[in-house]
Amino acid sequence: EVQFVESGGGLVQSGGSLTLSCVASGFNIASNDVSWVRRAPGQGPEWVLSAGQGRFTVTRDNAENTLWLQLNNLQPEDTGLYYCTSTSRGISGPGTQVTVSS
Repeated sequence: EVQFVESGGGLVQSGGSLTLSCVASGFNIASNDVSWVRRAPGQGPEWVLSAGQGRFTVTRDNAENTLWLQLNNLQPEDTGLYYCTSTSRGISGPGTQVTVSS
């Protein structure tokens, strides 16, 4: 069974940083597509790297089968549910909530 488990979200002040992780099981991130997506309240999903405009970085740890997301200079509009998704498999994790206060 393919499963993604995200963690690392929380409440942070504007300008702060967070590091999120996405651990995959039953799925090899080295040989499959997996990306970070976020959904803000009342909005549709969007690709995190595009939304970050250079503030966010994704790294892969193939040995740990983990996808990391470094969020820097967070702003209130970055508030939302962040989750991993594999487009080819049509699978997403439950996500981790990021809340940025002004």
